[in-house]
Amino acid sequence: MTDVAALSSVFSHAAVDFDTLERALQSPQALMECAVVALCLALAYLALSPFKAGRSEHGIWLAPRPHQGALFAVVALVLVVLARWLLNTQAGWTGLVIFRLAIPVMVSFVIVRIGARVLQAALPHSAMARALERTLSWLVVLGFALWVTGLWHVLMEALNDITWHFGGAEVSLRAMLNGAVSAVVVMMVVLWVSSALEARLLSGAGGAQGDTLSVRKMAANGVRAMLLFVGVLLALSAAGIPLGALGVMGGAVGVGIGLGLQRLAANYVSGFVILAERSLRIGDVVKVDNFEGRVTDIQTRYTVIRAYNGREAIVPNETLLTTRIENASLADPRVALTTTVLVAYGTDLEALMPPLLAGVRQVPRVLAAPEPAVQLSNFFMEGLELTVVFWIDDPHLGQGNVKSDVNLKVLEVLVAQKVKLPPPPPPPPSPAPSVHSAVAHKPVEGSGRVN
Repeated sequence: MTDVAALSSVFSHAAVDFDTLERALQSPQALMECAVVALCLALAYLALSPFKAGRSEHGIWLAPRPHQGALFAVVALVLVVLARWLLNTQAGWTGLVIFRLAIPVMVSFVIVRIGARVLQAALPHSAMARALERTLSWLVVLGFALWVTGLWHVLMEALNDITWHFGGAEVSLRAMLNGAVSAVVVMMVVLWVSSALEARLLSGAGGAQGDTLSVRKMAANGVRAMLLFVGVLLALSAAGIPLGALGVMGGAVGVGIGLGLQRLAANYVSGFVILAERSLRIGDVVKVDNFEGRVTDIQTRYTVIRAYNGREAIVPNETLLTTRIENASLADPRVALTTTVLVAYGTDLEALMPPLLAGVRQVPRVLAAPEPAVQLSNFFMEGLELTVVFWIDDPHLGQGNVKSDVNLKVLEVLVAQKVKLPPPPPPPPSPAPSVHSAVAHKPVEGSGRVN
């Protein structure tokens, strides 16, 4: 397990002092070493140029640009170490102070690049990921600066002298720092593996919808939760915390759930229940609390519903289990839609209905079975109300657009049949001015302006 002590021992063999570095930079060999290091970076860039990832968030090794991936940093470090070995053993170069400084710089670059790529893969499109990337970069730069200035060992000795008693044992601040670094490394590996497995599971679905995508989503969420749980246990063990202390922590978590976290726990459990029983699937058209749209994602805590106008609703999973949900795609994706039209009294309905049905059948999204229907639904003073009923099986593509196409076809048939439409209702009469308002607007005598 990599920890602060191990890194310190590795860097101690490569540390250089400023006097040695100043003398080395004045020699011609320093320029040759710099040229070799630059050549190693160029070779790493050229070697990875043919291999580009289409989408940078799907992996940590490759990216749209070679230098953005973690593999570039690893390949460059390997080339620099190999070049130092060849120059030292084959060419007989001694000193190699530039390489002794370049190798720790490349190790720092590898740590920053791998950490940044893992965070981008585990937390895509997250502002927290960007903040964690900057924090990691600054910590690595600070550690490198402490090593260059020779303060690294001084700081480690000072941290080793700061101790206190914890659970009957004496614990130093350096030991806790080692454990924290080990825990961070373990959690980074767990996030990397879980994000890679989740991307693999979901990418295999392709254009799948409904049951297939929901099952894959449930498997991805389950794998991520299991790996995170195992990662927490390994991180605690790496930090030196005995697993027997988890009993106390579990009791505290149980009290917290009983006092105020029961809704959060209920949302997580509800997410797995929804995915397991398949009562709500990705791609279903649902209506929740007068908000209608298509389910685009089911997370462990919430579900995303996207309306036809582009708005998205974040619905807690517990709400989806405890309230009535209208699902238009659960058992049968076919949905019946209606539109109405008023025609004047005296219209020959027996002759009008067949052309209306023929026109509605010509709309591409209208299903032939069940067949559309035209019904005399009501009588009004203005005319007769006809209701056109038709079915579609793709409500996720929108309902207003197909209803508009049907209305246009109905209007085309009415014009072709020369059907008289009732006149529009007269506008409501304007209210008569009140006596108070008339008096208020009456000019007051003697109110003229005197010059």
